[in-house]
Amino acid sequence: MSLIELAPAHIRAIAPYQPGKPISELAREMGLDEADIVKLASNENPIGASPRALAAIENVFMELARYPDGNGFELKAALSKHLELAPEWIVLGNGSNDVLEMAARAFLEPGSSAVYSQYAFAIYALAVQAVGARGIEAPARDWGHDPVAMLEAIRPDTRVVFIANPNNPTGTLVPPDALEAFIEAVPADVVVVLDEAYYEYLVPELRGDSLALLAKHPNLIVTRTFSKAYGLAGLRVGYALCAPEVASLLNRVRQPFNVSSLAQAAAVAALDDEAFLTECLSVNSAGMKQLTEGLDGLGVEYIPSYCNFVSCRVGEASAINRALLQRGIIVRPLAGYAMPEHLRVSVGLESENTRFLAALAEVLGK
Repeated sequence: MSLIELAPAHIRAIAPYQPGKPISELAREMGLDEADIVKLASNENPIGASPRALAAIENVFMELARYPDGNGFELKAALSKHLELAPEWIVLGNGSNDVLEMAARAFLEPGSSAVYSQYAFAIYALAVQAVGARGIEAPARDWGHDPVAMLEAIRPDTRVVFIANPNNPTGTLVPPDALEAFIEAVPADVVVVLDEAYYEYLVPELRGDSLALLAKHPNLIVTRTFSKAYGLAGLRVGYALCAPEVASLLNRVRQPFNVSSLAQAAAVAALDDEAFLTECLSVNSAGMKQLTEGLDGLGVEYIPSYCNFVSCRVGEASAINRALLQRGIIVRPLAGYAMPEHLRVSVGLESENTRFLAALAEVLGK
């Protein structure tokens, strides 16, 4: 008997998550100079990390022989002040992926189910499958979440509903009033996981007040990350906001020391650097305008996005992607999301966006 057969069937059936191609990998494959490669595949902050975060990392270098604070006291205190929410409502994660998986482990088991949308973040299905539960995919509407369809998909054995707002990889948004109505309508014995990884990119009038919803709905978990707008993707730090009794459950399945000392220090400093965040959002807004106007000029259809990326419809996306890779441009093909004609393009610096648009025009013969 193969050792593989000793693993449960639901584990053997998992198709591992495919991240964006690293710059170093493309350089090796194509014989390109890393300095000439533009990566617009993983929705990273093109500016980088806050100078304050970088300085904070340097300050803890000499403590690397010691384990990090397993309870994340200083980071929780900083988040508590920033969000005006008591620390016992906060659970730290190794990126927001970590807390999404905690929710699956805490509330799902074989024989139960979870609901998520078509074209939603791939991690939801993987987290559900990893615990042996059944995933129910609700049909999307205009590439985004359809709250009515998601409510109709809930079954008696459903324990969790995942909803990303804004959504990755389509960039779509459920407006605040519709989101609140959706959460109100979900049965009280079903946990709603509201993934707000791209929350900071929303203009204030579209952000809604998910923290106020927490106070009204004990079955709500809100997840956020420092990987996107805060530019700390390489450190892996995110968090969940939820009622203390829910936080207690998540902490029971949380790995000890799951957020490194470097990540905690950087996140505390990043939270305090509002000027840097404002600059990042300004660069993103200008970059999104540059990309969408460029796509309009090429006659390329795209999905209006509220994030730091745009998904565009280019036809035979796998071939277009290969041609872009040959030109040193890394974007994200979406065939794995059943969107074989789409590429997801992260907003980069002005020069990077220009490189992408010029390469795409050349590949398309425009």
